[in-house]
Amino acid sequence: MITPEEVVDGVGERYGRHPGYRALHAKGMFCKATFAATPEAASLTRAAHMQGDPIEATVRLSNGSGVPESKDYVPDVRGMATQFHLPDGSRTDISAQTAPHFPVTTVEGFVETVQANVPGIARAWKIPLFLARHPSAIPGIKGNLEALTPRPSFASYRYFAIHAFNWVNVDGEEQYVRYTWLPEAEEEKISPSEGKKRGPDFLQDEMRERLAGGVARFTLQLQLAEADDATDDPTARWPDDRRTVDVGTLELNEVIETLETDENIHVFDPMRLTDGIEPSDDPILRYRPRAYDVSARRRWSGG
Repeated sequence: MITPEEVVDGVGERYGRHPGYRALHAKGMFCKATFAATPEAASLTRAAHMQGDPIEATVRLSNGSGVPESKDYVPDVRGMATQFHLPDGSRTDISAQTAPHFPVTTVEGFVETVQANVPGIARAWKIPLFLARHPSAIPGIKGNLEALTPRPSFASYRYFAIHAFNWVNVDGEEQYVRYTWLPEAEEEKISPSEGKKRGPDFLQDEMRERLAGGVARFTLQLQLAEADDATDDPTARWPDDRRTVDVGTLELNEVIETLETDENIHVFDPMRLTDGIEPSDDPILRYRPRAYDVSARRRWSGG
């Protein structure tokens, strides 16, 4: 299997190396937030942040590109990573993105995905070659392409966490789920040309203006798996008729300008879990901390 170092190097081949920045989602902003779970959440998991009391959270909103100077009007995946600050001082994370469908089942395939997604004429042969090697990516193309279209605000996107997790309640009952963040402000998409008029940093500028006078709200919605639904395959699409449950509200209320410094880097890891939430056997999910560790160490060293 490909090593974590090779994964980060493969991403660097596509976007270049940018010392001090994440390999992907290099451009982003941090926000303070508060999360409050619904009673339905506590019935599904004994996790501390799902019992109803308000929980502080840290959120990072980002562009998917590995280029720190990426322009907000360029079609791109957006990310929303959320870290919940638990009552005992520990933390747990959700990592989500606007593309609803993960294209591959292997880490090697993920690197190929990144390297195939190039601008210009090379895309005309790289994408077909990638799809020929990974036909599992074809059903998700339409939804993922739609997710690339710019919106006027980070606060108006839907964010999908892709992987399945096993929720365990106080009685030991188990339920596999997938997460989606649903925005309260789901504004219409805008064209890249309209986005360009708003400037290269319009998403961050808009969020600063929005939070200066109010909040941005998201609902955490679960899709509940049934017995025949694959939980270890990130490309598997569960049927649309599966039950959904709203389990909490996240309110972003303040921009954090100086969270990361030379002495401190912030890592969001979907495998940073807590009692009551267990990982699935999804190999991509279980591999992610290894690649994050390499990326974080390189950021720390400036390499």
